[in-house]
Amino acid sequence: MKVTVVRNILDANDRIAAENRLLFDEKGVYVINVMSSPGAGKTSLVEKTITALKDRWRIAVIEGDIQNTYDADRVAALGVCAVQINTGGACHIDGNMVREALPALDLDRVDLLITENVGNLVCPAEFKIGENAKVMILSTPEGADKPAKYPLMFQESSVMVINKIDLLPYVDFDLAKARRDALAVNPGLEIFEVSCKTGQGLEGWIGWLAGRVEAFRNR
Repeated sequence: MKVTVVRNILDANDRIAAENRLLFDEKGVYVINVMSSPGAGKTSLVEKTITALKDRWRIAVIEGDIQNTYDADRVAALGVCAVQINTGGACHIDGNMVREALPALDLDRVDLLITENVGNLVCPAEFKIGENAKVMILSTPEGADKPAKYPLMFQESSVMVINKIDLLPYVDFDLAKARRDALAVNPGLEIFEVSCKTGQGLEGWIGWLAGRVEAFRNR
């Protein structure tokens, strides 16, 4: 019975996510779903991305957290529309939560929608929200074993951003192993090594995203 219930929940979410995606496509909005464990640097990457691209495209952000508006306040300070989803304990945001948040956005005035998911390496990968691409952030202090221990997150993602590479001299992180294990579960995964603190490597990530948005808008 438990397996059936879980499958029904996921199927219902997939239907709502597909409806979201149809709406986003109709409005010409490219959507990314940014996922990671807590503290990996999701909000920092979102901030850097907004700063790099806000003069080129109209950007909005949906922030998912268990409670408070700390991250949404940081993003809104950059001059973009930020909508907060407080999940009240749920370890992810889902298609229905995103659908409920959309009335707070004028999608006719959005080109790129960035959704920052709740910090968790398990649940967010299972729930579609209508995104064009899932983006996984792995930070060097977490260790290189995460792609092998949490494969679904890496299987479902289009991109893995390895953040905090400025800490490589100080932490036990095997960069080659992280890349090898991630590509073993997802050979098509794009990988970028960055430091949101120093800016190192961010041009690769920004270039990838800009290319995807441009291609989507010219489709």
